[in-house]
Amino acid sequence: MKILKFIPNLLTLLNLLSGCLAVVYAVNNQIQFSVMFVMLGIFFDFFDGFAARLLHVQSELGKQLDSLADMVTSGVVPGVVMVQMLLKSGNQEPLNYINGFESFPFLAMIGFSITLASCYRLANFNIDENQIENFVGLPTPANALFILSLPLMHMYSEYQYISYVVDNQYVLLLITVLSCYMLNAKIELFALKFKTFGFVKNKLKYVFLILSFILIVLIKLAAIPTIILMYLALSMISNTKKKKA
Repeated sequence: MKILKFIPNLLTLLNLLSGCLAVVYAVNNQIQFSVMFVMLGIFFDFFDGFAARLLHVQSELGKQLDSLADMVTSGVVPGVVMVQMLLKSGNQEPLNYINGFESFPFLAMIGFSITLASCYRLANFNIDENQIENFVGLPTPANALFILSLPLMHMYSEYQYISYVVDNQYVLLLITVLSCYMLNAKIELFALKFKTFGFVKNKLKYVFLILSFILIVLIKLAAIPTIILMYLALSMISNTKKKKA
């Protein structure tokens, strides 16, 4: 029984390990590998909670571990990636080429606002009793995927419009501000937590997952930011229906 109790925490620690590797690759400006490890970390993050509920071993320790791991995977990494994008858009050297404190471009440090906002969101999540069934504000994994999808699309996508986003410092700063706001906005968003697998009680979640799969098949990398925006839209539609009911 003791071994079963540790399984969710092991998955959480694997999330943290994935985040650490993602940080290394992000600092070295190898964004494609950073994205790979962030997605692996998010995979572990989803299944650690699922395993804890399945095995009936949910604990306060697991809750704290989960947020600490998310802070690295979904907080530090998108902050570093945004800094790298800001540096590139300003035609400056990437982080791994910066030599000394005096050569660090301070405008790019604004990208770390995402890390600070993620930290605040995760700390607030741990003490907010209203976020048991649903989220309030954009979850850090969703925000991380949105930020990391921008340079990834720029590298591998045929969509030329993305270059106007990634190569424009002012657009990136605007995205940073919006990201920080959405992480801590007082907007209720549905959580992809399945207590049962019946369609009626989980209709919104199933619709979201089906549409997400279709988008991935049809538009590939461009699906990532589209899915995040769809997640926000479906949550707001659901909130409006609840108020009317």
